[in-house]
Amino acid sequence: MNKDENKQEKKVQGNQINIELSEEIAEGVYANLAMIAHSNSEFVVDFIRLMPGVPKAKVKSRVVITPEHAKRLHAALHDNIVKYEQTFGPIKQVEDSPKFPMNFGGAVGEA
Repeated sequence: MNKDENKQEKKVQGNQINIELSEEIAEGVYANLAMIAHSNSEFVVDFIRLMPGVPKAKVKSRVVITPEHAKRLHAALHDNIVKYEQTFGPIKQVEDSPKFPMNFGGAVGEA
């Protein structure tokens, strides 16, 4: 099989956008912490893997998006969470989430 045969392509109806998904990207990356920072023109989302007993966490992926796309992502996540909970029941949240003394010089959110 050549490299092109290993890639999956998806079409979005309407505008007919071809989306290519390589096998490497399709495998995904595990992250259990997200740190979010923003400026007036972009949102930066760092996906981090924090392992118990390991003092150093690693950023596994960084995604930079516009504020407009951040708002669309927020709406899409909300919609998918509602659908998930309708199917599988409420997602349990731990009340005592860890606090990290990380500040990148701006407003920061954790997920």
